[in-house]
Amino acid sequence: MANASQKEAHASGRLRTVVLTIAAQAFHSLAFGSVGLFLPLIRKDLDISYTQAGVLSATSILVYAIMQVPAGFLADRYSPKRLFCTGLLGAMLFAITLGLVQNYWQAVVNQAFAGFFRSLLFIPGLTLVTRWFAPTRRATVMSVYSTGGFAGLVVLDLIGPLVAREVGWRVVFLTFPLVGVATAAALLRFGREPPRVAGQAQVTLRETAALFRMPFMWVTGSVQYIRLATVTGIQFWLPTLLVDERGLALTSVGLVIALRDFTTAASNPIGGYVSDRLRNPPLVIAFALAMLGITTGLLVAVNSLPVLILVITVNAMFVQFYFGALFQVPVEVLGPRTAGSTTGFNNLFANLGSFTFALLLGALKDATGSFAVGFGLVAAVCAVGLVFTAVLARMRSDALRVQPATSSETT
Repeated sequence: MANASQKEAHASGRLRTVVLTIAAQAFHSLAFGSVGLFLPLIRKDLDISYTQAGVLSATSILVYAIMQVPAGFLADRYSPKRLFCTGLLGAMLFAITLGLVQNYWQAVVNQAFAGFFRSLLFIPGLTLVTRWFAPTRRATVMSVYSTGGFAGLVVLDLIGPLVAREVGWRVVFLTFPLVGVATAAALLRFGREPPRVAGQAQVTLRETAALFRMPFMWVTGSVQYIRLATVTGIQFWLPTLLVDERGLALTSVGLVIALRDFTTAASNPIGGYVSDRLRNPPLVIAFALAMLGITTGLLVAVNSLPVLILVITVNAMFVQFYFGALFQVPVEVLGPRTAGSTTGFNNLFANLGSFTFALLLGALKDATGSFAVGFGLVAAVCAVGLVFTAVLARMRSDALRVQPATSSETT
């Protein structure tokens, strides 16, 4: 009887914690996603160039990237719930203050602090969610966790432009983050820490530093670089492309981006599920990269608006389809004990890609007067990603064959 009661309490605690964490991701994305969606308005209000707009995003991303390995190490050793809530509260505070900035440099400093606190969200949150589930379900769980962010973006895309049209973009930043603050308080009060394996030793700094000497991690990091370079390049600059080069109103752009984010949110867990079922993450990664390369090139090649919307939708299906698969590969090979550190390593590379392409696409727009070169470059790096994925598949296969019985433990 007592055993059944314990199982019920475990299931209840897991449900509350996972739901609140994913909801927090959604509410955080309301604030973070607003920067890209309202960039045309922010540029006009602060009187900045495309390059400066790219710096605005890149500043937050660079600080976020630098903090990924420390955040992963902390998530392996300390309370992921408290780390996540600290990050959420800090990120919401600086989202609110972004609505108060009066010049470009104030906005840059604001985004640097926002990037620091955002770094305490992704890996601690991923750790908080995945530790409740068996390894054979973790790619799916990782994808569902990421879906929370895109679900928030759908809400933002639908109502954000309407609010901004009536009261201005600043009001969005002054009000939307308050829901995130409330969610952080609820998670602190009602959420539970994830279970740990009994007798499992804590990860050391030496083990985390050793990741930088592993060729396998550098290959996975290279694919991660390409993954988030593609995500950010499209997500951050697509609204501006549609407004400035296709002449759409911001409310219409909101509807198009809402469709895009809804498609991404729906396809994300499907990709994780397929990866878990096939038990072949590199195949899922390669297929998604191939589709991304084709559709990203078409984003600036097609002229018909209906065809463009179709291309945007298909592109959205694959932009995060391989998210869970890619993050699961290092856990397969090195084990779940260092999952926070390996995720931090990979997310460092991912956000260096995000930083590079957020900045580069703006600079190329200023230099050429068009987004064609920038989006063409994104398509090209997807093709390069296929080469790295082939190498990754071989290295993963060799590692699992050599260590079939110890693949769940850290090497």
